[in-house]
Order: sequence, then C-alpha cells, then structure tokens
Amino acid sequence: MARQTIGIIVGSNRRESINRRLALALARLLADRFDITWIRIDDLPMYNQDLEVDRPETVRRFTTEVAALPALLFVTPEHNRSLPAVLKNAIDWGSKPTDRSVWRGKTAAITGTANGGIGTAAAQQHLRAILGDLGVTVMGGEAYITFKPEPVDGEGNFLDDSRRAFCRAYMDQFASLVARMTAPLPG
Repeated sequence: MARQTIGIIVGSNRRESINRRLALALARLLADRFDITWIRIDDLPMYNQDLEVDRPETVRRFTTEVAALPALLFVTPEHNRSLPAVLKNAIDWGSKPTDRSVWRGKTAAITGTANGGIGTAAAQQHLRAILGDLGVTVMGGEAYITFKPEPVDGEGNFLDDSRRAFCRAYMDQFASLVARMTAPLPG
C-alpha cells in the first residue's frame, strides 16, 4: 500500500520564520510514516471575489495541491492575538466557491511557536474555529510551543529532548488520527 501524503502549511511568509523551522522538525517526526509536501501560500494574491471568474495560476496551484491531500499540518505564528493574514487569505481562497471548498473532509493538526509563554494559543484557537466551520476534522489537544529557549536549530533538529518527546507524541497522535480518518470503510 502506498504511503499517504500530509501537506504542511506554514502560516508565515517570513524567510527566517521560526515556525518554518519548527515545521521542518515536525516533518522529520512524520517522515517515517508519511510523505510530506510543503504547500506554499506566500504567493497568493489577496482574496477578491472579482478574481473568481479567472483564478490566478497561483490560486489554482494552491487549491489543487490542498484538494489532493487527506491531511494537513498547520504550523502558524500569532499576529495580534490571531492568525496571520497570509494564512487567513489562503483559507479564504480554498473555501471559495463554497460548493467547491478544498477544506471539507480534511483531517488537520494545528501547532505553532512564539517567544511568549503561551506560544500561539490564540491563533491556534481562531484557526481551529475557522477550520471546523469549513468541515475540517481538527485533532483535539493543543501544542503551544514557546521558542525560548529555541526548541530547534536552523536545520530543523530539536535541541531539547523534552520538547522533541512532546512533539513526537503530538505527531504520533496526528498520525493515528489520519490513519483512522482515511482508512477504508469495512465491507
């Protein structure tokens, strides 16, 4: 049986994003069970219904990639106690038109990192509410990861065994959920 592919969406367009570094480390924890694909969102134009008639190529690429996947891992920073505009924009493109939303029926996990004590808690809660409304099955439980001291190096290697173990347990939970949600129905 072919391995399933999980898409990773990083909610940051910053070149040196600490969430991109965390996503790389999480991808390594999943790599023994899944193929990983990185879904780019920084090249999407701002959502505008006027563009629906002839969607830009970057939007078609993005929605095709998401539509082809059973599961997604969102790794996002927090901007002003919510999710970043670049991520909300991608979600909006994927949800339109409503009858062709690429989000419906997906399985997802959400995490992120920030320098504060509660990491990206508010952004994760907002993202959880949005995705749930769009028909995504979002894994329960939270993974608020503070970036002080840094949990991963620039290559995506965990620097702290306890954080690696926590993230491994969170990715194991996600892998189990994906397996259950995508298993063929009996009979």
